[in-house]
Amino acid sequence: MTYRLNRRRFGALAGAAALAPALSTTVRATTDETIRIGWIGPRSGPLGIFGEADAWLAETVTAKHAGGLQIGDRSYAVEIVMVDTQSDPVRASQETRNLINGQAPDIIISSSTPETTNPVADACEASGVPSITTIAPWEAFYFGRGGKPGEKSFKWTYHFSFGAGDFAPLYADGWSKIDTNRKVGMLVPNDADGNAIRAGLIPALEAQGFEIFDAGPYENMSADFSNQINYFKQNDVDIINTFPFPPDFPVFWRQAAQLGLAQELKIMQMAKAGLFAAEMEALGSLGYGLCTGAYWHRDFPTTSPATGLKSAELASGFEETIGKQWTQQAGAQAAFLDVTLAALTASGNPKDKAAVAVALDTLTTETAVGTVDFANGPMPGIATTPLVNCQWVKAAEGPYEFDLEITANALAPDVPISADLKPYKIGG
Repeated sequence: MTYRLNRRRFGALAGAAALAPALSTTVRATTDETIRIGWIGPRSGPLGIFGEADAWLAETVTAKHAGGLQIGDRSYAVEIVMVDTQSDPVRASQETRNLINGQAPDIIISSSTPETTNPVADACEASGVPSITTIAPWEAFYFGRGGKPGEKSFKWTYHFSFGAGDFAPLYADGWSKIDTNRKVGMLVPNDADGNAIRAGLIPALEAQGFEIFDAGPYENMSADFSNQINYFKQNDVDIINTFPFPPDFPVFWRQAAQLGLAQELKIMQMAKAGLFAAEMEALGSLGYGLCTGAYWHRDFPTTSPATGLKSAELASGFEETIGKQWTQQAGAQAAFLDVTLAALTASGNPKDKAAVAVALDTLTTETAVGTVDFANGPMPGIATTPLVNCQWVKAAEGPYEFDLEITANALAPDVPISADLKPYKIGG
């Protein structure tokens, strides 16, 4: 089995300790043929934090399957070629085409926001290469690429993730834990995620009895949110819900504290941003009490077949190898590899692209994020996964400043709640 990395500037994300062994690792097995997996994702740029676990997970999978991946009566080596999109959708598309033309991968995998998944999937669809993507609301992936309701719009591209429609029940459950005036300020950007969220979440929250105050679409990487902040203050919102690029949230939240909005809120709910402890550490005491959804948590009662690790082991393995606090990506990307190996195995012939796509049409498999079931998804080629709602709190002990507590689990009742939701207060 061979594992190869081809990416730029990953050292700034994963750290030299994690990077060096990943670059030098070559594990070989006595096999009949080699399966080549192209793994395209953001490992630098504004979304680079989403890729911190990638090199470690690729190395973990190759180590577990050092004797080869057995499919039918044949054993296959696996080569994982990793490519950095640099958080650029145009680059994601171009690098996918370069990979297909230059490396002839048997399958391509990609994750982390529609800015990554959609251009990669479009390039794969055009080239007839099966692809699996994750960590982007499925509506933004499917409808954002022109998919039609109820029909198989894509032959080669498959996606599993939470949906924009999951946020309303998630938030209604989570926000009900404390008393508010049910006025919600929405801060949603003008991008694929934002458009899907605005179209689906706002009416769904209104149906749940919340009064919505939408500040309107804004451009990513904005430097001034004072107009939106003043709008929220004028309407006396108790809750704010944001879906920004990770670098945009600290700009907004520091300005919200300076202008007095943060002091008036009871719930600050984030999505897309606020997923990682490093973001909270950069905010300092302003981060205590912020809320975020989680598509994976170290407390999930699950195991990753591809790595052989339970959720708690994935978290601790990330911390030991990367030298940083565990992130949701450790489990989410492990699930990604779970689905990939399961699809290749179910195909009976991983070198036959059509057979891999047919296997994905009805694939049901267990993963680090739970059961992934393409046979019963909301659209052909789509499978859904659960969310829990969480709150960042000041750690009571240990080497890290923040803990991520699970406060609501209506969409994943098998995941245990670990703490009660507390109203936001600057400094905790």
